[in-house]
Amino acid sequence: MTAVGASVVRTRRLPTVADLRALKGKRQLTMLRYFSIDEAAAAEEAGIDIASVPPEVLFHPDYRRVAPSIFSMTGKTHLEAGTADDYLRWCGDAVNRGADAVYCSGSLRTVEHLAREHIPVVGHVGLVPSRATWTGGFRAVGKTADAALRLYDEVRAYEDAGAFAVEIEVVPPEVASEISRRVGILLWSMGAGAGCDAQYLFANDILGYTDGRIPRHSKVYRDFRAEYARLQVERIAAFREFITDVETGAYPEDRHLVAMSEGEFDQFINCLEKGERRQG
Repeated sequence: MTAVGASVVRTRRLPTVADLRALKGKRQLTMLRYFSIDEAAAAEEAGIDIASVPPEVLFHPDYRRVAPSIFSMTGKTHLEAGTADDYLRWCGDAVNRGADAVYCSGSLRTVEHLAREHIPVVGHVGLVPSRATWTGGFRAVGKTADAALRLYDEVRAYEDAGAFAVEIEVVPPEVASEISRRVGILLWSMGAGAGCDAQYLFANDILGYTDGRIPRHSKVYRDFRAEYARLQVERIAAFREFITDVETGAYPEDRHLVAMSEGEFDQFINCLEKGERRQG
């Protein structure tokens, strides 16, 4: 850490799985799901620890240039990937292209298949949108003793299968805290309280441009929807001004054009006229 004037610049390096494991129980990490290179650059500058990144963003040639120290996971559902071996090949390619870990929506058998080949795997418990029908829809999970025990068993099963972390979503905080302190696997909380190892939110919720309802567990810090609407109005106004300038002759002005010396232009005209006379 070095001081520059009145500000402090933190020198960060990309953490490893071992680094994250070593932080369990010591401090809360920050985690985002973001959707663009600009958001990745902002997360890096702000100091975000972990990110969930769509493949097309993480595999972008500029991604690691703008986000060199964010531990970045990506994923593809097992339904898209095909067989366990297909999934393994895709995950191996993702790691080779810069992913630090892979989110796995598949079975524990698939998690074990990936982990056995040393792929850093992240699972998902609690409210899992792709499996919500099995837990009663889009609602909290673990609100009864029996449901909380099943959740604990699921986390332990992920740990036994070789996953190093699980996202735990919309679970009572006391349940998540008890589970977290009884397991070695990392728990990344999305609406499951501060007793886990990381707090996880979506960038679109934080920035206020989510389509539809903002989840209860999210917090809006900025109103980008209004800003985007303002910018669209400005785009339209600028385009209309351009049209008017073209129609009235206000564009282009001399400053927008390159100049030619008078002598060179005269020579050009003479050459054209001589050519026309010859052709005539």
